[in-house]
Amino acid sequence: MNHTWLTPSHFVMLGLLLGFAIAHSGLAALRMQAEKAIGARLYRVLFASVSLPLAVGLVIYFFNHRYDGAQLWQVQAVPGVREIVWVLSAVSFLFLYPATFNLLEIAAVQKPEVHLYETGIIRITRHPQMVGQLIWCIAHTLWLGTSFTLVTSIGLVLHHLFGVWHGDRRLSQRYSEAFEKVKSRTSIIPFLAIVQGRQTLYWQEFLRPAYIGVAIFVFLLWRSHPLLIQATAKVPW
Repeated sequence: MNHTWLTPSHFVMLGLLLGFAIAHSGLAALRMQAEKAIGARLYRVLFASVSLPLAVGLVIYFFNHRYDGAQLWQVQAVPGVREIVWVLSAVSFLFLYPATFNLLEIAAVQKPEVHLYETGIIRITRHPQMVGQLIWCIAHTLWLGTSFTLVTSIGLVLHHLFGVWHGDRRLSQRYSEAFEKVKSRTSIIPFLAIVQGRQTLYWQEFLRPAYIGVAIFVFLLWRSHPLLIQATAKVPW
């Protein structure tokens, strides 16, 4: 069998994903001890200083190698696929971003806190970032159809599945019985707790300015997508 399609970039991307996962999840695991030692704001700055450059590197490498490897399918010319991909991508950001609404905490302007949410999108799924990442991976793997994209998506999903276990574990350690009550009223699988009658969806909770920001971000991303591809192509990596 000819394995020439298995380019080194497949393994480089897996290595980058593993490095990001270790740094991101490792720092998250150390949050309570680190905040006691250096304070919540400095910890957030440290966390961002490590995670953001690694994330940017992943994005650049993905853009530059997205068509590497075998072309498993080609559906870009199929009517409706482009629209489906963009709708799925937009929905994915609705899950990826609003897990945390307080931008001032994210930027460490306010003291970052760990919040035990049970409202809004958490009623749909206790781990919206995992669901958003899964939707994003489905959309982009469908559109690109390459083995490199498939490998990247598998790595991202595995990291977020680990994050589900890791996040629940950390919340259980911090909140114990309070988190167990939230856990009993929410679900990992979207809408499962609602279908089972353990949770009720209140649409008015989604009427928040943050969602307007997400919509604007998705629109700008859509318009600037070709520019992003051109910019990353200039990075020799």
